[in-house]
Amino acid sequence: MSLERAVRNKLASKRDPAQEKEAMEWIEAVLGKKFPKNASFEEYIKDGQILCQLINKISPGSIPKYNTSGGQFKMMENINLFQKAIKAYGVADIDVFQTIDLWECKDFAQVVTTLFSLGRETYKHPEWTGPYLGPKPSDEAKRNFSEETLKAGQTIIGLQAGQNKGATQAGQNIGAGRKIIIGK
Repeated sequence: MSLERAVRNKLASKRDPAQEKEAMEWIEAVLGKKFPKNASFEEYIKDGQILCQLINKISPGSIPKYNTSGGQFKMMENINLFQKAIKAYGVADIDVFQTIDLWECKDFAQVVTTLFSLGRETYKHPEWTGPYLGPKPSDEAKRNFSEETLKAGQTIIGLQAGQNKGATQAGQNIGAGRKIIIGK
């Protein structure tokens, strides 16, 4: 099997049809319109127009103008506009797919992961009242300890590092020492 085919098979195995369906239904719910039955999910969002509409619905005015016609570079520009807008919205840079992942469908699983990251980010914005995608992120559980409690904790040796009950390795000599023979 060629290396290219092996890579393609590995990327295809990362795809989860259930997650793709959930992401597609979320986009439909946010935009208020259904995807065409004869188009596949990746083909329908490939030109970036739907993604631009999605982020504009979530955060109005994120992308003031996007391309509705033109060649492939204009459509790839839409994808880049979407990526910049979701980064500004709060999606971590590491969660954002590469343009080629969507345009050439190189790694569509990463595109779906980005959509889920965007869906999780909507939980953090109280102005968003629409549908959410994915589980709600946990809230920070900030603890405030008194100075006395912090000092008491410094005297305790945690057992996570292990315990040797006073034993040391002093005096142990296992195996022969290193011998250096001069003149050979």
